Amino acid sequence: MKRIHYLLKDKLGCLSLFIITSTILAGVLAPWVAPNDPEEVHMNLRFASVSWEYLLGNDHLGRCILSRLIYGIRPSVLWVLVTLGLTVGIGCIIGFIAGYFRGNIDAFLMRVCDIILSFPGYVITLAIIGILGVGLTNILLAFILMKWAWFARIIRTSVMQYADADYVKFSRTLGRGNFRIMWKHIVPVSLPDIAVASSSAFGSMILQLSGFSFLGLGVQAPTAEWGMMLNEAREVMFSRPELLLAPGIATILFVSAVNFLTDALQVALNPRLMSTANKKQRVAKTILQGKEVT
Repeated sequence: MKRIHYLLKDKLGCLSLFIITSTILAGVLAPWVAPNDPEEVHMNLRFASVSWEYLLGNDHLGRCILSRLIYGIRPSVLWVLVTLGLTVGIGCIIGFIAGYFRGNIDAFLMRVCDIILSFPGYVITLAIIGILGVGLTNILLAFILMKWAWFARIIRTSVMQYADADYVKFSRTLGRGNFRIMWKHIVPVSLPDIAVASSSAFGSMILQLSGFSFLGLGVQAPTAEWGMMLNEAREVMFSRPELLLAPGIATILFVSAVNFLTDALQVALNPRLMSTANKKQRVAKTILQGKEVT
């Protein structure tokens, strides 16, 4: 509760959490939130300016930009979030097994991780796209294949810090099973590291998906996606630069919110960083009080 209280005291962290939550809710409720059909074509409204019916105007096919922006949350954010959950789940299982049991199991699993991490992520993604073809599903599959090893290494390091703790050794002497010990004693203390690593990877995956869609390798028309909207507006970027603003600002705003929330979580979930931040706040208050007195 103290950590949650500290997170709520961070104004930038709370604002970031509000932006992320609102965006995810808008994506989930897109059929009810979006004012128009995102794929409905109106050639007579091609490049139409802002109006009460189309609050952000229309694109090169007369489609509602605001509706496409809202529906674009689903592939850009929601499907990335689902992929992140699967990736973290695989990484957690392998990381906990390697960090807790160690020995030959740890050596074998870490060598597999080394092999995967030796390839650049973009190379693996492009190879999968070349074999399976372009599309959102193949991009997300590539994310899982290239990122689970990174999570496994981080979680293994976290688990190894607590696997030799006294309370874990005491539980072993009582005859409790290994998986029960991991679930009851190691998972709770490893959650902060998992949360920080997951949130930091979330923004990176969103940018990567938007980048591949911008290059025409990700989400395909007519499905709305932020990166693809940028790609469609690229041809008229000098004559109609406003078409770039909506998906561009949405991507920058959301990824920035994720990064700021990651920083806030890292401070709130790490007692050392929390104590350092509290000391800085106390020093700042003392300086301000001294100035007021003088």
